[in-house]
Amino acid sequence: MVCFARPWDYQRYLDELRTSAELTGCEVHAYVLMSNHVHLLVTPPETGATSRMMQRLGRRYVGYFNTCHVRTGPLWEGRFRSCPVQTDGYLLRCQRYIELNPVRAGMVATPLAYRWSSHSHFASGEANPLLTAHPTYLALAPDAARRREVYAALVGGDTHRTELEELRVHLRQGRPWGNARFRHQIENLLGRRAATRPPGRPSQTE
Repeated sequence: MVCFARPWDYQRYLDELRTSAELTGCEVHAYVLMSNHVHLLVTPPETGATSRMMQRLGRRYVGYFNTCHVRTGPLWEGRFRSCPVQTDGYLLRCQRYIELNPVRAGMVATPLAYRWSSHSHFASGEANPLLTAHPTYLALAPDAARRREVYAALVGGDTHRTELEELRVHLRQGRPWGNARFRHQIENLLGRRAATRPPGRPSQTE
């Protein structure tokens, strides 16, 4: 289902996202708005904050969209999907995955050519008050210009298909994306399994 029919729909979503993030204390590190779905990279201040942000955002944007386009009902099916991402070695790869969505979809040749993502802010310095740079991004280089160069090269580098599939599986199953130590920490914190399930029928013990 199309979630953004006109350019001002995209802008309205970003405006509502910024307000919802500020009200819940969430930091938005990256995003991409596709025609029928959205990817966000967010750090919440506490458990439950991301859910509150998404609930408010969905309520506000769907109300706006239905009124403007004379329709009723939801735009997205079910609850949003999410997974924790390890900072070291994984977070920027996740950010790259998000910002390359329009390229993989064949919509543009380069991520800079797509207007509705965070890439132009981090790779070329375009102002964007919605975004908060993650410390991992800031650690790429001591000065802003060099940092943008390093990040642009990172996004423009080769991405192995196995990495794409791995991240997609973790997102679909809501499992933490990181190394074994990170997953073990999440398991201890949540008291449940953090590893992804193999294809096929789910275990009866989960």
